Amino acid sequence: MAIRNLRYDGDPILRKISKEVKEVTPRIEELIDDMFETMEAENGCGLAGPQVGVLKRIFVIDVGDGPMEFINPVILEKSGSQTGGEGCLSLPGKIATVTRPNHVVCEAYDRHMNKFRIEGEELLARAICHEYDHLDGVLYKDVADGPLCNVDDYEEE
Repeated sequence: MAIRNLRYDGDPILRKISKEVKEVTPRIEELIDDMFETMEAENGCGLAGPQVGVLKRIFVIDVGDGPMEFINPVILEKSGSQTGGEGCLSLPGKIATVTRPNHVVCEAYDRHMNKFRIEGEELLARAICHEYDHLDGVLYKDVADGPLCNVDDYEEE
């Protein structure tokens, strides 16, 4: 496993649409492992392929319930809403207020190409939506309710 270089706001790869994973190869498994290691090293709770320069429909999340990997995710349902501060490893030191669904249902595959369905509430729902957006070239600042702020200057409304 290795820590990958992050891509930051302004890098054109962050604005591209990721491609479907057709099969999980040893390189894809290595990518997933590296993404977990990179996310942990950067103190993040989610990381998508484009953020490490790979345009594949893969993201990883760990919001405290253990690590989860999502390959070719599809969000099937969204309901409710939550508004709060959101940051991103690709925009270090920045935060903005973002409104996201409070509940999502997502289908995806794991590294063995076993399909699974997960229902996420609150932080997990926010993380799934945030990382899913990365796969379509969308950054949280694009859907923020207000301007980006420095983390130290941010005040929750």
